[in-house]
Amino acid sequence: MKSCYGNVMLFLGCVGVVLLVDVDSAHAENKEELAKAAQNPIANMISLPLQNNTNFGVGPGDDTQNILNIQPVYPIELGNDWNLITRTIAPVIYQPEILEGTGSEFGLGDINTTLFFSPADAGKITWGVGPVFSFPTATNEVLGTDKWSAGISGVALTIQGPWVVGGLVNNLWSFAGDDDRTDVNQFLFQYFINYNMADGWYLSSAPIITANWEAESGNQWTVPFGGGVGKIFNIGNQPLNAQVQAFYNVEMPDNGPDWTLRLQLQFLFPK
Repeated sequence: MKSCYGNVMLFLGCVGVVLLVDVDSAHAENKEELAKAAQNPIANMISLPLQNNTNFGVGPGDDTQNILNIQPVYPIELGNDWNLITRTIAPVIYQPEILEGTGSEFGLGDINTTLFFSPADAGKITWGVGPVFSFPTATNEVLGTDKWSAGISGVALTIQGPWVVGGLVNNLWSFAGDDDRTDVNQFLFQYFINYNMADGWYLSSAPIITANWEAESGNQWTVPFGGGVGKIFNIGNQPLNAQVQAFYNVEMPDNGPDWTLRLQLQFLFPK
């Protein structure tokens, strides 16, 4: 009986170890899949990124500017074949004094919304295209353009093993608003390179390159270079994605920042 009892307990113990390994393996795999979805701008997943960009060396006084981007992403299934991914950016801005006597300002900037139409099953290349809109919601003229603007945006990416690589591009043109303000003709390109590692950790580089085509030659481009690290983790049942990145501007307009520190906390709501 002792021998039989010992064998039964040994068997149950082995089953317990196997189950524990399976649970841990599934948990690790889930973290990796969540990380890849969080790195995909048009993933079919609701999320709420809170992205804070602190810009250093702004203006002649080398001041600090801060922009908190509240960026809800909400996908809508259009039948079985297509998804509509809505991405909105509401910037909350602290703008230091650039010109003497103008003072600093704090408030809401212009809200930007992009609608990506994306195939539900895109194969090896995931892509989306659609309109982008900018609304004159700034609480102070210093914080926005005072223009209604629209344009076209596109994104494409591929997921190969631990890598998530792609790019997002758009251009905005103003079509209405205050005639005394400068027209909007603004280009944006963001490439993103992510390498996913164990336990939800990943390396990332996702700088945002912009060009203001209305500016004088030599003051059009902002070209940052850099990257950082992120991690998927849980607080209770809520999955989160946290990351930190730093970028040095190798090209910038007059009064533009020398470098940027980006901190992001993203709430994930997988199906």
